[in-house]
Amino acid sequence: MKPVYKRILLKLSGEGLMGDKDFGMSPEVLHTLASQIKNIRSAGVDVCIVVGGGNIFRGAKEAAKGMNRTVADQVGMLATLMNALCLQNALENQGVDTRVLSGLSVPQVCENYMYRRALRHLEKGRVVIFAGGTGNPYFTTDTGAVLRASEMQCDAVLKATQVDGVYSADPKKDASARRFSRITYDEVIQGQLRVMDLTAVSLAKENNIPILVFSQHAENVLENIVQGKGLFTIIKTNEV
Repeated sequence: MKPVYKRILLKLSGEGLMGDKDFGMSPEVLHTLASQIKNIRSAGVDVCIVVGGGNIFRGAKEAAKGMNRTVADQVGMLATLMNALCLQNALENQGVDTRVLSGLSVPQVCENYMYRRALRHLEKGRVVIFAGGTGNPYFTTDTGAVLRASEMQCDAVLKATQVDGVYSADPKKDASARRFSRITYDEVIQGQLRVMDLTAVSLAKENNIPILVFSQHAENVLENIVQGKGLFTIIKTNEV
């Protein structure tokens, strides 16, 4: 394996952890993800991870039903912590030294997020999972992921989805939707292509961090992506 990225942030959706379940987490999915993460870490890639909580609770969705938005987002952030702990356990079962750092203070189960502490873990070769979002309501896990990627000076954000890249429309609803192999930040923002929260895309543009969007279900996908191989869409600036 010859990685083209030295340090990456992997953004996983909560829904992507469910497998064929209707709720919660699939042990098989966790095992497969942990195996691939172990392989890219063994190849010398520093790995940061942010995982969503949509398999357990979606704050914005519940707020739309009348729940207080701040409370709903706090519950959602706790859901991301549950997922992070389960992923940490799956990684440690495969011998991968892993730390969970949370934007919410839950010292009984994980470390509080501190910039220098997180960098130190990466320098020691540990996988670092960021949970609890930014610790603030009204911010998506996408935005939290790009924020942490910026702080950790990552070379790229790898966003795992249920489709194999960015499309002009939802390919599940529109058979004529066009797939992009590469697209600029501005094109995503102007086209309102909802592959990622637009605040997150703007932050990635500001810090010049490319976003690689791919299907989580492809075989050996993480090993391929860190080598610049396989099927994905890259979001970045225009190159002269």
